[in-house]
Amino acid sequence: MDAGNIIGFVMWCIVGGLFIIIGISSFFAKKPVGFWANVKMCEVNDTSNYNKAMGKLFCIFGIIFIILGLPLLVARQNPVLVFLSIAGCMVLVISVMVIYELVIMKKYRKM
Repeated sequence: MDAGNIIGFVMWCIVGGLFIIIGISSFFAKKPVGFWANVKMCEVNDTSNYNKAMGKLFCIFGIIFIILGLPLLVARQNPVLVFLSIAGCMVLVISVMVIYELVIMKKYRKM
């Protein structure tokens, strides 16, 4: 293992850890947790359960994000493994957006 790979993976884990921290703080939030940046949050019908769903979403995202970084730890300049990490992150982010819009907002948006 190269020192650069380890430093890169540690930084990757820090980013994933920040998402996990955001998820944990969502469980204790009093106001609805926003998903989109710089967008006014719409009203939700059950703030507590909405925040729990958002907390789970952020925590699961952070964990999967860290797992997707594992190939970078052993990559040794292998472009296929780096591509798997990057492509996996793209699929993960799109999946989280779809889950937020089609599952969470559909269930908790105040009509």
